[in-house]
Amino acid sequence: MKHLLCTILLGWSFHLASAQDSKLRIIMIGAHPDDCDIKSGGTAALFAEMGHAVKFISVTNGDAGHMEQGGGALAKRRRAEAEEAGRRLGLTYEVMDNHDGELLPSLDVRLDLIRRIRAWKADVVISHRPVDYHPDHRYTGILVQDAAFMVMVPNIAADTPPLTKNPVFLYFQDHFTKPTRFQPDVCVDITPVIDKKTDALDAHESQFYEWLPWISGYKGKIPAGKQERKAWIKQNRWPSLDSTLRAGLGKWYSPAQAEAAHYAEAFELCEYGARPTEKEIRQLFPMLGTE
Repeated sequence: MKHLLCTILLGWSFHLASAQDSKLRIIMIGAHPDDCDIKSGGTAALFAEMGHAVKFISVTNGDAGHMEQGGGALAKRRRAEAEEAGRRLGLTYEVMDNHDGELLPSLDVRLDLIRRIRAWKADVVISHRPVDYHPDHRYTGILVQDAAFMVMVPNIAADTPPLTKNPVFLYFQDHFTKPTRFQPDVCVDITPVIDKKTDALDAHESQFYEWLPWISGYKGKIPAGKQERKAWIKQNRWPSLDSTLRAGLGKWYSPAQAEAAHYAEAFELCEYGARPTEKEIRQLFPMLGTE
């Protein structure tokens, strides 16, 4: 077993070294058709601007996330919103056909995700922690965790060729504290692309201007004008950097760069994927500051 693990790690390092002059392949997996945009839209935009291949996956179709619409009509609307958000970010957006609010960490869904991660030939996979208020978020996190090692096992989902190296798996940031707090292992300054991220969220009109204001009790506070709505998202979704994110930026950027940042996204390393060194993290996240 020790020999096998060493072989896996060496294989991953070799792949990384050989891929330095080619595209990185990033896949971000959310529970709903807006989760990836919220948690990692800025980082995704930076990857895409640098020419790397980025895919967002929504594990559910979002067919319950509205106070008036629902079912197939809402799923169709949310898929179209996701596709538009992907266009604005410069990436591929894929929506799976599992019902919103009914997701379970079943074997069938796990195998489906294994196949999709393999087909994308992912270097990096990012998803939810299994610590969250929403069961779909929790179960998406569990599904991706359970897929982490299995993407390399040939006899699992044997109809899709296994990966020859384990990707680096990470978690989106959240604010839940039990049983453990989120740890900002990688922190990305997204200030240069905050408007692009805001544009992506703006594409999800059913969520940011209808459903979320209704369910959270601030429906009357949404401006009417298009540009005013975007300004509202930018101001209210990311009012300021907290001390945790500021400290995280200080690890990866120069003091001047970290101080100049106004917006950031953070990610926690998952122990179930490849365990990169700091140098390898910088190779996988080439938008980070210089050492």
